[in-house]
Amino acid sequence: MYRLRIEDDLDLTKIADSGQCFRWEALAGGAYRIVHRAHCVTVTPRGEGVFDFSCDEEEFRSVWREYFDLGTDYRAVRSRVRREEDPYLFDACEFGRGIRILRQDPWETLVSFIISQNRNIPAIKRSIELICRAVGERRTDSLGGAYTLFPTPVAVLALDDEALSACRLGYRCRYVRAAARAVVDGTLDLRALQDCGEEEALKALTALCGVGIKVASCVLLFGLHYTDAFPVDVWIRRVLAQEYPQGWPMEKYSPYNGIYQQYLFFRARTQPEFK
Repeated sequence: MYRLRIEDDLDLTKIADSGQCFRWEALAGGAYRIVHRAHCVTVTPRGEGVFDFSCDEEEFRSVWREYFDLGTDYRAVRSRVRREEDPYLFDACEFGRGIRILRQDPWETLVSFIISQNRNIPAIKRSIELICRAVGERRTDSLGGAYTLFPTPVAVLALDDEALSACRLGYRCRYVRAAARAVVDGTLDLRALQDCGEEEALKALTALCGVGIKVASCVLLFGLHYTDAFPVDVWIRRVLAQEYPQGWPMEKYSPYNGIYQQYLFFRARTQPEFK
């Protein structure tokens, strides 16, 4: 067990509800069980910024510190927004304080957001759980609990149409299969996309069957950590129409437009004015 005091923003419940991750398991006491690549950890808040991680210090530093993006000062990002200049975003930043942009696995993020198209969060989570059960590798965590890794592209391709359809993907089956094939045959190099720049990465992602700007932007932000990517879904579209009719000031808030997008998204989904 590794105990850590985190002075900067970290609110597990807000992150879990921010629409960027779909496999966090809520436990008693505000704790969450999280699977990332080949690792699984339970994070338990102890109050006053103290968190217990069910791993040793070495694993925390090599895996979870990066996953939670703890090297970024989110207070400094929020402090760039002035109440007198942008009261709506200022309030959204305060309301969403504690949200961080997770550094998730790009392959899992790509499949998750392909699956997310035109669906609510419970349905997305169910399909992801089913595909993990179908071909994900089983492991045991440090507390003795079983967990399942997200399936590899090769494992996804090994599923026949009936088995993939049983994961309740609907018309998205062929999109998931096409993405897996692109990774396996080298048409899509997700690791290279992390270094090629946002514009080139967006071009490569939108070349995939069934991947449009919105899904690609989510992958850029949540899987490749391009923090300037600004996904626009129904909630953000409503915010822009009501609060920013002249358009979102991308240049003003670069290179953190994606972080501000998360604050806007969380406020819009959680507060009543856009219901």
